[in-house]
Amino acid sequence: MASARPVIGIPADRRMVGPHPFHMVGEKYARAVLEAADALPLLIPSLAEELCLDDLLLRVDGILFPGSPSNVEPHHYDGTPSVAGTLHDAARDATTLPLIRKAVQAGIPVLGVCRGFQELNVAFGGTLHQRVHEVAGHLDHRDDESLPLDVQYGPAHEVILEPGGLLRSLAATDRIHVNSLHWQGVARLGPALAIEARAPDGLVEGFRVKDAARFAVAVQWHPEWKVMSNPFSRALFAAFGAASRERAQAK
Repeated sequence: MASARPVIGIPADRRMVGPHPFHMVGEKYARAVLEAADALPLLIPSLAEELCLDDLLLRVDGILFPGSPSNVEPHHYDGTPSVAGTLHDAARDATTLPLIRKAVQAGIPVLGVCRGFQELNVAFGGTLHQRVHEVAGHLDHRDDESLPLDVQYGPAHEVILEPGGLLRSLAATDRIHVNSLHWQGVARLGPALAIEARAPDGLVEGFRVKDAARFAVAVQWHPEWKVMSNPFSRALFAAFGAASRERAQAK
């Protein structure tokens, strides 16, 4: 009999703390899964194929691919080398990129946030702008790290939601205000993906996997931030949780 609450895996960053590697997930993501998706968060270490990803997928009902200070290494999408000092996480790339494809193929609900959004695009054959603010015609989507967190994560711009899309149905309106804390963004959208939201400068900020059997959505902004006080963010995580619960009950 399925648990009343589904289990949602969250892949971790691999970061060095002193001389030791740690696998870490921001608490805000775990809390969003617990409170807004009404699910049990399970941290997934970034140990790539050593995990046996197929076995892992038998034990989770959904996967949240969270944001991170690190960026996908550009060789995964034939990009130019990163600017010196760019933070990467090869262990996370090696875990999440194949895990995304396997999860969607297996009909497991997935939600991507910020880095997770970029991972989904790369996993499905898309490419990234590494520094959106240097691309002609685009806004500066970065946050000001000198400001308090509440200001950094405050509303920054609107996104226009695509007619007939899932996000528009959740919002019951054609546009919402979102935060903006990213340097990178979609350059070319993966061919398996359908646009769900755009920023005012045309940058793709939301998409879904077109032929996914269940929920498979990603957003460039951070809906996990104070999720319970934002009606749209709550609806997004609730829909993800409901799809994960349906998956659990179908086992």
